Amino acid sequence: MNKQFLIFRRPRLAKVFAAAAITAAFSGAMPGLAQDLSQLERVSVDLVAPPFVHAHEQATSAEPRIVEFELVIEEKKLVIDDYGTTVQAMTFGGSVPGPLMVVHEGDYVELTLINPETNTLLHNIDFHAATGALGGGALTEVAPGEQVVLRFKATRAGVFVYHCAPGGPMIPWHVVSGMNGAIMVLPREGLSDQSGNPVTYDKVYYIGEQDFYIPKDENGDYMEFDSPGEGYADMLDVMLTLTPTHEVFNGAVGALTGDNALTAEVGETVLFVHSQANRDTRPHLIGGHGDLVWETGKFHNVPEVDLETWFIRGGSAGAALYTFLQPGLYAYVNHNLIEAVELGATAHVTVEGEWDDDLMTQVMAPTPIE
Repeated sequence: MNKQFLIFRRPRLAKVFAAAAITAAFSGAMPGLAQDLSQLERVSVDLVAPPFVHAHEQATSAEPRIVEFELVIEEKKLVIDDYGTTVQAMTFGGSVPGPLMVVHEGDYVELTLINPETNTLLHNIDFHAATGALGGGALTEVAPGEQVVLRFKATRAGVFVYHCAPGGPMIPWHVVSGMNGAIMVLPREGLSDQSGNPVTYDKVYYIGEQDFYIPKDENGDYMEFDSPGEGYADMLDVMLTLTPTHEVFNGAVGALTGDNALTAEVGETVLFVHSQANRDTRPHLIGGHGDLVWETGKFHNVPEVDLETWFIRGGSAGAALYTFLQPGLYAYVNHNLIEAVELGATAHVTVEGEWDDDLMTQVMAPTPIE
């Protein structure tokens, strides 16, 4: 059945990709016609699993360079809640979401995308940060046992989604099975506040929000499958309701709570990058604010200030900067509170430091009403 998926998809993809190739030819953007990049510095970056982000400069005086990344596609079964519910996930790098890549505006991103022969499906990658060829999707189609190298110039600053987009009904299925992530393209001079003054962060956390659509059997129990293709038809029925069974951060209910809670210190400034490849969402930091928020995720836009809740459109990423002023446990949630509390879209931030009574104090403890 899985091999039939591969055979079935290629003709449809060929038509889409052929059209993209024709468009590229007329625009002078076909592979091989780019400028000579042989003198540019090459830097190889090892990606790390979210919510963490690989080491990077926030501002740089270096000349544009070629930044090399490698992503291995993994089809794997993941447990997504405390009840043992599973999904046959499709992932970039083995995590949901895939790793956050960081470059600077003007750099070249050179990605090696690997689809091991142990996988069962055709995959590719569409970068919302890239220009042309379906965001790279037209140039990165790889069957199991194949790899491909894509290079694109990072011409726009901001945070952007990337996801698998193998054509037709396969696109939403791959995306809601976990195959998405984000890339951050920093201005070469770094971030600026609403007045144009430079700002920096002490930490950056990447939160990828994921909607899952897990089918149930006749007894009302979540179904489990041995391969992605086996569950496609049943999962599609749930997808068409447009109602997720799980709405989670970083791949599972509780993935960023308890022992896995994010951490900070009073006085530290944290950049939260938040992506949702498929549905709208409303991040909110309970007990804090968005000091500076690039709601649409684009760093040349003036950031909004002092937001309580911000809006991330489906298929996009945003960024919010906050300096923690009080210790304690903060909840970072999707402020559709049904999705946060009942479906799993909650993370915790544990903050250490000294309490400031001027910012908040309990004037009187609970006492009986007289």
